[in-house]
Amino acid sequence: MPSLNPRDRTAPLLALDAIADGGFAEVEVDLDGDAESLLLYRDGAAVRGWLNICPHAGRRLDWAPGQFLKSKDGHVVCAAHGASFELGDGLCVAGPCKGESLRAVPLTVRDGQVLLA
Repeated sequence: MPSLNPRDRTAPLLALDAIADGGFAEVEVDLDGDAESLLLYRDGAAVRGWLNICPHAGRRLDWAPGQFLKSKDGHVVCAAHGASFELGDGLCVAGPCKGESLRAVPLTVRDGQVLLA
């Protein structure tokens, strides 16, 4: 998995085309001295990112490293307790943390690479 040195925030996380359109990816980064897992979601030429942590119990959202569940309604679903989150803003719309949100991590896409913004 890619790792990002916090002193080099211009280093790419991964290539845009490594994520299927409408799909997910997980990357490990060092943010402010802490190792963090990020959930990335591609929507065309844009990528949204959140910490890979469910606000309900602080567990990872993926059921296996980098493997995320997507509901028929187009929400990412926490594998541990079934909370459902909108992919536009990370808002929990169903489950034990309804009304809370995933913690967003600003990203940008430049020259076909996904970077921290």
